[in-house]
Amino acid sequence: VFFSLQLFGTIVWILVAATQVPLPLLQGWVMFVAVTAWFLSIVFLCVFLFGYANRIAVNWNQTDFLFHGTTFVFYFGAFLLQAATTSLHYFPRKFNSTSQERILADHEYNISIAASV
Repeated sequence: VFFSLQLFGTIVWILVAATQVPLPLLQGWVMFVAVTAWFLSIVFLCVFLFGYANRIAVNWNQTDFLFHGTTFVFYFGAFLLQAATTSLHYFPRKFNSTSQERILADHEYNISIAASV
């Protein structure tokens, strides 16, 4: 479970970082969630790999449930924000401009879709 969390967190991290950031507040939160969940899953994995779980008197089933539940809530919120950013693809970058430059170029739109999924 930890390896899949790290793998998909890394993929989201790379995909969001590969796009231009038209809405820094939204995509900043997505990056924060991806990086924080990735880092905490590595810490959680190291606790088990190095045997600290036997030394720390914690209910590890409950801790694991809380960690994955919290991660799910944060990732779902990040998904909604990334999907909202992706849905703005057809809007112009500047509303007063006569040029038709979009918020997300076609290539960035495709990367943003992949990051949303």
